[in-house]
Amino acid sequence: MHIVSLIARPGTLDPALTEALRNAWGGGAVQWLSPDEAAEFPLHALPDTVATARADLAASGADLNILPAANRRKKMLIADMDSTMIEQECIDELAEMAGVGAQVKDITARAMNGELDFEGALRERVALLRGLPEGVIAEVLATRITPMPGGRDLLATMKAHGAYCVLVSGGFTAFTQRIADLLGFDENRANTLLAADGLLTGEVAEPILGRAAKVEALESISAQRGLQHSDVLAVGDGANDLGMLSLAGTGVALHAKPSVQAQCDIRVNNGDLTALLYLQGYARSEFAATGA
Repeated sequence: MHIVSLIARPGTLDPALTEALRNAWGGGAVQWLSPDEAAEFPLHALPDTVATARADLAASGADLNILPAANRRKKMLIADMDSTMIEQECIDELAEMAGVGAQVKDITARAMNGELDFEGALRERVALLRGLPEGVIAEVLATRITPMPGGRDLLATMKAHGAYCVLVSGGFTAFTQRIADLLGFDENRANTLLAADGLLTGEVAEPILGRAAKVEALESISAQRGLQHSDVLAVGDGANDLGMLSLAGTGVALHAKPSVQAQCDIRVNNGDLTALLYLQGYARSEFAATGA
């Protein structure tokens, strides 16, 4: 049994379009997880028109995803940080403060799209930050970094149902520690920017946490908690996330780079992070209170 999931921005998912797709595919009854935002229906056999329907729905502002009906609600979340749990790329924001924003942003975009080796690209970008006062990190956190919409709902709801949540980033611990505390992650892993006499040295501690380290984090933490990879939900947007996205039971490409979307079955382009709850079958009425 499969579940057909339709998610759009609030108020934009057309009920008539949803019913038309259900009728065309011979699916079961439509369940609305959030009115005019998220709906789903069961399906016994996949039609040969999935790709066409996905493209048509994308043009109308809706994400179509098909998931196994079994084991939908995951026991562990492993999430990328930059452009996933936050709206920015931290290194790009630091680079703006250092006066090398355009140069670093270009390297970041190419690395996240898989055009450059991640580790080499990170060393190159960090080198351009040499001499930047270490205190700028706190300034960037306070003035330039904003959580991705829906993140607090995602964490609060999954944790309320017993899930363990991990933030794993190719960025920097100075940022992941703050974001992990803000959103409620149980632990975080990232790279460490090196500094001396209050200034960034232009170096990052080795070994660099990249694609392989994200896979290792998923493997080791799930094993420690007695979980199978099928119990894990992973989310990210860049090429260095592809390993963990393919290993997890549910791997979600969130507003991802084109090369990443091409390699992922589950994609969210129109919703925010609450889409990850809808993909697991949570209705909006089941979201945990966040106090925000």
